[in-house]
Amino acid sequence: MTTYFETHRQTLTISTDPARLDHDAIADLLARSYWANDRPRSRLELALEHSLVFGLYDGPRQVGLARVVTDYSIFAYLCDVFIHEDYRGRGLGKWLVETILTHPDLKIVRRWLLTTSDAQGLYAPFGFLPLPEPETWMQKFAPAFPENE
Repeated sequence: MTTYFETHRQTLTISTDPARLDHDAIADLLARSYWANDRPRSRLELALEHSLVFGLYDGPRQVGLARVVTDYSIFAYLCDVFIHEDYRGRGLGKWLVETILTHPDLKIVRRWLLTTSDAQGLYAPFGFLPLPEPETWMQKFAPAFPENE
């Protein structure tokens, strides 16, 4: 799981190489999202460090990303999927999700989870469905980040 993965489509590249990640671009992208617009930079850095991150690049410019938090066997949580506004409508979100789900280190994962308020149409063709028994799931959620961050 230390081999980095890349796939290409014309001038675009999806890569899992952490050295390619543009942390400033990622912070800018996620600041425009509804789910991570208040995330402190220190938390973002920690999350990137401890996730399998798929960066989407147009040449050297980072224009999208997705994070996977996983044990590479039983469970994976897909999160922070974001495509820069200038690149939407080109099927890049679909390409990114397809690339993630077919990644050699993730193909055997049994249970995938994600949460979305507005992109069910992106994920449903890949087999993502509403939880069949949501009453069996629980969460612990802190609605705000501590003030000292």
